[in-house]
Amino acid sequence: MFGAYIGLFFAAFGAATLLPLQSEALLVGLLLSEQYWLWSLLAVATLGNVLGSLLNWWLGRGIERFRDRRWFPVSPQHLEKARGHYQRYGHWSLLLSWVPVIGDPLTLVAGVMREPLGRFLVIVTLAKGARYGVLALATLGWMS
Repeated sequence: MFGAYIGLFFAAFGAATLLPLQSEALLVGLLLSEQYWLWSLLAVATLGNVLGSLLNWWLGRGIERFRDRRWFPVSPQHLEKARGHYQRYGHWSLLLSWVPVIGDPLTLVAGVMREPLGRFLVIVTLAKGARYGVLALATLGWMS
């Protein structure tokens, strides 16, 4: 039983990084099994996902020093475009950190833009926790 929580944590952590992983299906499966406490599943998934985003933020804080390297994954034009969007919409854009495809790079850009850690954690935790909460409500509503 404990292994399911560990698996959910690592799936949520990996899904928040730039790796192409999903945690939602695992959460739904665990909810449907009715063997786990709802609040512990939500806490584990949210914690894993927020910590994965924190890794992105941390990488973003140091990645710019490598921008002149040939292997750098982002062109200078894309980096400036991302900066412009972040400056335009600000820290509230982190409310979209849960959205597939754009959320993970957004947390990386927040690091590049030197978003304060406390504000980053509060907004990302709210966004990602709300996403898992809505998913759980939809799943439990479907079950009844």
